[in-house]
Amino acid sequence: MIRRLTSQDDPQCQQLLSAKPAENLFIIGDIENFGYEQDFQKLWGDFSEVKQLRAVLLKYHNNYIAYANDSFNAKGFAAIINSDPEFMQLSGLQKITEKILPHIKNGKVRTRELYYAKCDEAKKLNPEFDINRVKQATTEDVPRLVKLQNQISEFEQDNSREDSIRRGIEQKSARSYYIEEQGVMISSASTTAENSKSAMVVGVCTHPHYKRQGLASSCMHKLCRDLLAEGRMLCLFYDNPEAGSIYKRLGFEDIGKWMMHIFEKVKEPSTI
Repeated sequence: MIRRLTSQDDPQCQQLLSAKPAENLFIIGDIENFGYEQDFQKLWGDFSEVKQLRAVLLKYHNNYIAYANDSFNAKGFAAIINSDPEFMQLSGLQKITEKILPHIKNGKVRTRELYYAKCDEAKKLNPEFDINRVKQATTEDVPRLVKLQNQISEFEQDNSREDSIRRGIEQKSARSYYIEEQGVMISSASTTAENSKSAMVVGVCTHPHYKRQGLASSCMHKLCRDLLAEGRMLCLFYDNPEAGSIYKRLGFEDIGKWMMHIFEKVKEPSTI
């Protein structure tokens, strides 16, 4: 049985999601930030015959994310998505989205596929990295952090980056660690989407003149150690095996593939 979830379902919902906090980073964070009763956010649950919650479907604006720890009513979730004229994106672990996709009626435009990895225990962290030089950024450090990131060719140019980083630090939903040389920030690693149980690692970078010195790995080690000490699991996306080998050396392990399926918006019927 599928039905809308309300705040009364939160204990059972949290029990399901918190068993896999890295896999459910986005759903957990959106519930903590916005709850169950927003116009732009809705949640549905799929319940077993004994009324046990076994799967969750989240709508956040025009994006849907699904999670299940076992079998679930994929066709029923697809029916909810198909009835939404705002629907444009389906995201989630590949093993879940692949069950829903055959029932989606909208035409798919493109798919982005990323590796998804997590670090859930401090003992898995590689202790070889020196963290003595690593500092945690404050809002005063944001301009230097943005200057560093703007010099990284792999990073997209983003005029809103400075405001976004500063807001994340102020709201305690993000943090950054860095290493500097003579007052110049030369390497950093950051989090975003922090919730009570997990956080996403982003913005791992080193100035082109200082590469291959283990600086970014040191920033990562300090970041992961601190977050895990707070009871938060770390997760990240990467899109090539070379990057994956670096993260695995740090102590991350693959969860699976994270899929982002972009669809055509449903066309309104003609009134002519």
